[in-house]
Amino acid sequence: MIRRQRLAAGVCALLAALTAGIAFPAGAVADETEQAAPKVELVLDVSGSMRTRDIDGGTRMAAAKQAFNEVLDATPEEVQLGIRTLGANYHGNDRKEGCKDTAQLYPVGPLNRTDAKTAVATLAPTGWTPIGPALLKAADDLNSGSGTRRIVLISDGEDTCQPLDPCEVAREIAAKGIGLTIDTLGLVPDAKTRAQLSCIADATGGTYTDVRHKEELSDRVGQLVDRAADPVVTPVATEGAESCEKAPALKSGLYTDREEFGQQRWYKVAVEPGQELRASVSVADDRAVGPHYGVLLRAVTEHGREIVRGEAAGTGRTDVISTGLRYPKADGDDDTAAAETVCLQVTQSFSAASGVKTTPGLPLEMTVDVVDGPSGHHDVAAFGLGRGWWLLGALVLIGFLAGLLWGWLSRWRVAVWRTN
Repeated sequence: MIRRQRLAAGVCALLAALTAGIAFPAGAVADETEQAAPKVELVLDVSGSMRTRDIDGGTRMAAAKQAFNEVLDATPEEVQLGIRTLGANYHGNDRKEGCKDTAQLYPVGPLNRTDAKTAVATLAPTGWTPIGPALLKAADDLNSGSGTRRIVLISDGEDTCQPLDPCEVAREIAAKGIGLTIDTLGLVPDAKTRAQLSCIADATGGTYTDVRHKEELSDRVGQLVDRAADPVVTPVATEGAESCEKAPALKSGLYTDREEFGQQRWYKVAVEPGQELRASVSVADDRAVGPHYGVLLRAVTEHGREIVRGEAAGTGRTDVISTGLRYPKADGDDDTAAAETVCLQVTQSFSAASGVKTTPGLPLEMTVDVVDGPSGHHDVAAFGLGRGWWLLGALVLIGFLAGLLWGWLSRWRVAVWRTN
């Protein structure tokens, strides 16, 4: 019985802790603003190898056409969709001319399903595989306006237009900070094709998928087009400085930047008395890097005194490493107190693998939230439960005293029973 009483007290204490956690002020929510129409461009490889008959008994081209027709029927009304081809028009053997062979089959805009299907029906496997040039043109097709922008690349082979490396092209597109994502699908790919398409997707935060059946192709392309219609927060491109004095002033929002290997980047945020600064940073390795890495995020005063820091480190293979920090600015008695400028320093310790280009820098994404701090508490980072600590302590004490009382009563009843 004593154990049961103590168990009940422990459960009550746990529930109190959970209640305190739920009651804790939630993070800042981005303002809901009217989103621009999402844009997607499907980039299809129409090179000669698409004649190969190895997808459910039919050609790769036939599987791609069927997938496109099904996706066009299911495309959400709000999505502006376009189609670009590579290797669809040049029939010759001149490599220089073949590497220029990319054309927009259907312009990015409101979708006319009949016109788009008619255009797709005319395609026949023809020429080279200029993936790099096609990605550059597709990025130009989607460069105007704002909102979600995705390229969905479908190919069955490696780029045949080296030295224009499509993986480097993808990194250059990501470095522009236009928020464009490239997803790739490999049709019955070999190891080299899989590696190249995976690298293209990784460079922009996209996904890579192996495809060996018609249904897989239709389902995956449909998922990627639908994903473009999901509401997202578009990152704002910024450029950190070498010192806090020259750093860009940031407000609450999502930001992207590029950071060279071993470089420090500085940003600054104004925090009013009674507000709390919450910041997090993620650094992705979009190329081969050394096995040891880390990222440090520091909040310091304008005079260089460290306020708080967040850090993370690892060894081995990783795609992204993240850390964050919180700094509550105490609410003073003076209502006219000025805002404090908090300097954010981002440092990463990635090292480039042998022979890997170090430019452009590694993609960096930072979230900044400046919100009203919890009332009556000066260090939320240290006491995450806030006033819930008092309730938790009281419940633990009550449970302990109740356990002692129940044990004393049990011993007294046993003693009376033995006497009788």
